[in-house]
Amino acid sequence: MTELLTSEQMRRLEKLAIDSGEVTGLELMERAGQGVCDAIFENWPEWQDAELRAAVLCGPGNNGGDGFVIARLLASRGWGVDVYLYGAVEKLPPDARANHDRWIETNPVCDWQPDGFREKPRPDLIVDAVFGIGLTRHLPDEVAVMLDRSACAHWKQAYKIRKVAVDCPSGLNLDSGMIPFAGDVDDPDFNPWPTMMNAADLTVTFHSPKPGHYLGMGPLLCQKLRVVDIGLRGDALEKSPLTAAPDPERARLVEPVFAGRPLRRWPASLMSKMQHGGHKYEHGHVMVLAGGVGRGGAARLAARSALRVGAGLVTVVCPTAALQENAARLDAVMLNALPKDGAIADVADDRVSGFVLGPGMGVSDRTQALVLEALERRAGQAAGRDPVVVLDADALTSFADSPETLFKAVHTRTILTPHEGEFGRLFPDLCAARRGHLSKLDVARLAAARAGCLILLKGVDTVIAAPDGAASLHSASFGRAVPWLATAGAGDVLAGLIAGLAASEVSGELFNMAEVAVWLHVEAARAFGPGLIAEDLVDILPEVLRAQLA
Repeated sequence: MTELLTSEQMRRLEKLAIDSGEVTGLELMERAGQGVCDAIFENWPEWQDAELRAAVLCGPGNNGGDGFVIARLLASRGWGVDVYLYGAVEKLPPDARANHDRWIETNPVCDWQPDGFREKPRPDLIVDAVFGIGLTRHLPDEVAVMLDRSACAHWKQAYKIRKVAVDCPSGLNLDSGMIPFAGDVDDPDFNPWPTMMNAADLTVTFHSPKPGHYLGMGPLLCQKLRVVDIGLRGDALEKSPLTAAPDPERARLVEPVFAGRPLRRWPASLMSKMQHGGHKYEHGHVMVLAGGVGRGGAARLAARSALRVGAGLVTVVCPTAALQENAARLDAVMLNALPKDGAIADVADDRVSGFVLGPGMGVSDRTQALVLEALERRAGQAAGRDPVVVLDADALTSFADSPETLFKAVHTRTILTPHEGEFGRLFPDLCAARRGHLSKLDVARLAAARAGCLILLKGVDTVIAAPDGAASLHSASFGRAVPWLATAGAGDVLAGLIAGLAASEVSGELFNMAEVAVWLHVEAARAFGPGLIAEDLVDILPEVLRAQLA
C-alpha cells in the first residue's frame, strides 16, 4: 500500500533526513525541481527538443524555491523563462533564497502584477510553484487572479497553454482536499469557481501522495498526478515515527498488489477457492436479509456478488410473501422464508459466517430488531470466529433516531457502509455540511472511534476507517475514474463483496477484506465501461478475477 503523508508528516520526514546529514535542503530542492522537469518532458515528449516559453510563478516558501530550480533547468534547455515572485525576497527561507539568488545572477525576476504578466510573450507552460503542501487559508486575491486560466484568454491559442502544479494547485489544502474559502460559503452569491479555475494539467508531488490529492476537490484540480522520488530513505526514514504502528495519523491508498499486478492482501479464502478447492462451508456461508414483495432486487445483488467473490454458499432470507419472486430470479443462491415475527435463529445455524442487512429491507422497527439480533450472534461450534456483519442502507437509517443503540451492539467484525446521506443520519455533527475544515479521512476516523467498529464511507473518495485510527483511502479518480459506477444498486454489490470476502474462516482481517472489496468494485466497473448497471458488476467479476490469475 502507498502511504499518504499529511503536510506535517512530510515536513517532519524532510527535517529528519536533513538533520541526519544524509541530504541538504538545497539537494532536496534540486531533486524536486529536476523531478518536475523530468515529469514535464515525460508528459509532453514533443517538447523534448523544442525551445519554448514558460512562466514560472514562485511563492514565498520552499515551493517557490522549487520554482526557481525549475526555471533555471528550463532555461538551460534553451527555453525563454519569465519568473514571478509573490512576496518579499528577504523573507524567503534560506534554501529558496539561495536558488532565487542563483537565478538573478543572469536573469531578472518580474514584478507580481497581472497587467505585467499579460504584457509578456505568450508562454507554452505555466508553472504554479506559489503555495505547496502547507496552505490552510484562502488563496489571496492577487495570487488567484494570476493563476486563473482566464488570465490567459487574451493570448492566441490560450487553450494550448499547459499548467504544471508543484505539489498541488495553489489554493488546495493537501490534508483535506478542500479549498479554503474566504467569506461565507452559505452566501447565495458566493462563487468558488475562480479558485477552481486554477486546475493543473499535471501535478507533480514528492516522495508520497498526500490525502488531498485524492480527497474532495483534489482530483478535479490536480487532473493528472505524478509522484517523484527525491531520495527520502535510509536512516531518516527508519527513524521516522511515521513507520511506527499503530499510528492513527497514518493513512494508506488502496492499491493492492498480487502476482506482480495491482492487487495485494488478496484473501486466502478466495485464493484457496480459486486454486486449491475445498468444501463450500470452508469458504463461508453468507446470509442476506431481503425486503418484501417488489423490494428484493438489492438483496439479490448483494447475494450474487458475495457468491461470485468466493463465499461457499449464500442464502437470501425474505418474507414468506416474497419467496416466489426471489425464487424466479435466483438459482445458485439459496432461499429461506422468515415469517413476520420470525427470528434469525429460526433460519440461521451456526455455520452462517456472514450477514448482510439493509439493502431493500425498509426503514422500520423490524429492520432494527433484525440488525440487533444479527449483532448478538457469536462463533458457534461450526464457525471459528464471530460472523461478519455488513450493515448498509436501511439497516443504518433505521437507527437514525437512536444511533447509540446501534453503537452499543456492534462488535469488531461489524462494518457500516454508508454513503454521505446515511452517514449524516448516524453522525449528524460530522455530516458534509457541518464538518468544517475536517477532511473525509478525519470524520471517518472520528465516526469509527465513536461507533466502535469499521466505517466505510462511500464515494468517489471512499474511506475505510477503524476505531484505532487506521484508515485507507480508495479514490476512483485519475486513471481509475469510473463515473458510470454512480448507478442504483452498486452499493448493494459492494456490501455483498465485503461479506463474501470476509466470511471465510481463513480470510484476512475485515479491514483488509474491505480494502480488496472496494478495489474489486471499481476494477469491475472499469472492466465493463460506460453503460454499466449494477448487475453488470456481478457478471463481469469472473473476468476481473481471471485477469489477476493470468
